[in-house]
Amino acid sequence: MNDSTALVTGANKGIGKEIARLLVAEGLTVYVGSRDAARGERAVEELGGGARLLPLDVTDADSIAAAARQVTALDVLVNNAGIMAGGSPAPEADLDDFRRTYETNVFGVLAVTNAFLPALRRSSHPRIVNISSGTASLTRSTDPDGDFARSAGAGAAYRSSKTALNALTVFYAQSLAPEGFKVNALAPGLRRTDLNERAATSDGDPAEAARGAVALALVPDDGPTGRFVSWDGTDVPW
Repeated sequence: MNDSTALVTGANKGIGKEIARLLVAEGLTVYVGSRDAARGERAVEELGGGARLLPLDVTDADSIAAAARQVTALDVLVNNAGIMAGGSPAPEADLDDFRRTYETNVFGVLAVTNAFLPALRRSSHPRIVNISSGTASLTRSTDPDGDFARSAGAGAAYRSSKTALNALTVFYAQSLAPEGFKVNALAPGLRRTDLNERAATSDGDPAEAARGAVALALVPDDGPTGRFVSWDGTDVPW
């Protein structure tokens, strides 16, 4: 993999940073996508090796275009950047929370992926990994005996945005399969990140989730595409 290149969005912290760390260890040149250039630079200094700063705000068209101009060839795209704005169920949700959440978690993924498709198409083994959430599973959400159903639809903006992201994963996988792309979604599990208060106090190691993402990023040519996979490699029901 020493001549391969990856881009990880939101890679200056949390799961994204650990994904970048593991990809650097695999010998890839890794663009550390970061909305905050200063924090991104600190992450690059810590990661060392083949880490490279790429200023990138996935909600800003000009930022995306500028980043895409800097990366002319790409083998792996990990759409990791994500937010959770508001945790209310749908009947109590704030519309602006929905807009902000979808702007990053859905529209940002669409915009970044399409902007970097020309670079990915220059690869012999193009891979796209979308960091989703187990809470996006409609099967789990409608299981009356499951934890997600008992939550009464809390976090509607975040969860529905990740469900939409799963749909995009399927559509990209289907559309790009003739070109040799592998496009998959990862459910990373609850990890110690700043996504929300519950995540911030979790014991979940972000590096454990990152290993699952890297497995999908480096999946062989006869590997799966259009799958929703847990951090441990097992399938998650849609």
